[in-house]
Amino acid sequence: MKLAIATLLVGSAAAFSPAATVSRNSALSMSTATEEKTYAKLPASVTSGVVTGQALVDLLDAAKDQGYAIPGVNIVGTNSINACMEAAAKYGGPIMVTFSKGGGQFIAGKSLPNDADQASIAGTIAGAKHVHEVAKLYGVPVVLHTDHCQKAWLPWIDGLLAASEEHFAKEGVPLFSSHMLDLSEEPLEENISICKSYLEKFAKVGILLEFELGVTGGEEDGVDNTDVDSSRLYTQPEEVFYSYEQLSQVENGAFTCAASFGNVHGVYAPGNVDLQPIILYNSQKYIQEKIGSDSDKPMKFVFHGGSGSSVEDIQYAIGAGVVKMNIDTDTQWAFWDGVRAYEAKYHDYLQGQIGNPEGDDKPNKKYYDPRMSLRAGEESMAA
Repeated sequence: MKLAIATLLVGSAAAFSPAATVSRNSALSMSTATEEKTYAKLPASVTSGVVTGQALVDLLDAAKDQGYAIPGVNIVGTNSINACMEAAAKYGGPIMVTFSKGGGQFIAGKSLPNDADQASIAGTIAGAKHVHEVAKLYGVPVVLHTDHCQKAWLPWIDGLLAASEEHFAKEGVPLFSSHMLDLSEEPLEENISICKSYLEKFAKVGILLEFELGVTGGEEDGVDNTDVDSSRLYTQPEEVFYSYEQLSQVENGAFTCAASFGNVHGVYAPGNVDLQPIILYNSQKYIQEKIGSDSDKPMKFVFHGGSGSSVEDIQYAIGAGVVKMNIDTDTQWAFWDGVRAYEAKYHDYLQGQIGNPEGDDKPNKKYYDPRMSLRAGEESMAA
C-alpha cells in the first residue's frame, strides 16, 4: 500500500510540476505534493479541451524540455474518465485519458458481441465523444489516447482511425489524439514497418503514434507477459535508433517510444521489479551521436508499468526524456478503495431498502443510489 501511495503522490507532483534535474540517488520530499496546485508552463498552442496535432507535439516537447511527465491513466467508463479530468483541474496541468480495447468494450457493454471488435470500437468512440463534450468544462488540456494494440487487434485501431478521419473532415481535428501500436511480439523490422504504414495514415489527420520496443512484463487487460523471457524486458539503443530513423521518414509524422527498461504491469513487493532507466539515457546518446543532434534527448519516451515505481526511478526516467507515464493498477485500487470506504461508513444503511440505525421505517434510497458509491470512487481516484 505504501508503494501505491507513493506513486499517487508523484503522479500529481512529477506529472504536473516541472522537476529539477535529479540524480538517481537523490532523496525527494513529497510531503506537500498534493497540497499545492501547480501548473506547467504550457505552449501557446495548448488550450483546454482535447489536444491533437501540432498542439500535442508542442505539449510533449514542453514536457521534455521542462522535465515533467504527463500521467496516462487507463479508464473503464465515464466515472474514471471524469476522475482523471477532475484531478487535473484540481491539482493543475494536462492529463491523458487512455482507452484499452477491453475498456472500450466495457463502455459499450459486456453483453454485446465483439467478434469483430465492434463493441470495442463503438465503446471507445463513445468514450472519446464524451471527453470532447465535457473536457473544456474542466478547463484543462486532455490527450485522448489508446493503449496496447497487438497485431491481431489492428481492426480495432482501423475502426477508430475511420472515426477520426470522419471527425477531421467535419471539424478539422481528429477524434483521438494518439494511438499506441504494441507490435513488440513481432520481429523489429515488421514491428516498425507496420507502425510506419499506420503513421503515414495518422499524420494526415494529426494523430500521434506511440510504439513499443521490447515488452512490458506482467498482465494488464488481456495482455499477458507474465512468463516472457527477461531479456525482452530490456530494449537496446540500436533498436531505438532504427525505429527513430525509419519513423522520421514519414512526413509530418509524430511519435513516442515505449522502450522497455524492466517495466512490469501491476504492483509488486520491493525487489521483484528491476528497472534500468539508464537504457533510456544510453539510447538518447546513441541517437544523438548517430544523427548529430544538438538535443541530448532526440526521442520522446513513455514509461509503461508505472504503478508502484519509486519516486527515485520515476524522476530518473523523466530526466532521460520520458514525457508520459502510464498508471492503471494504482488508480484501479484508488477507485475501489473509495467505494470500499463508502460501504464501510454506511454499511448499516445498505442492508435493505427500508430500515437503518435511525429507525425500522427509515428509507435508504439516498445511500444505495449508485451515484453515491461511484462518486466516492471518483473522489478517491482523483485524489
